Amino acid sequence: MMDERLDRIESKLALAEDAIDELNLTVFRQQQQIDRLQKQILELHRQTATGSPGERRDLRDEIPPHY
Repeated sequence: MMDERLDRIESKLALAEDAIDELNLTVFRQQQQIDRLQKQILELHRQTATGSPGERRDLRDEIPPHY
């Protein structure tokens, strides 16, 4: 009786540890993706900020080709 309970507890603990490891890996990967996206945003911001303020743009150049 006591051995069965102990076995069930050990099984649940092993499953919980596996789930925690999987969640930690998921969080780690998500943080890596967030870091990459933040770098991309900063680079896009720098690109738009370094454009000449007096530069004139023709909106017809920005129309997608299918129009």
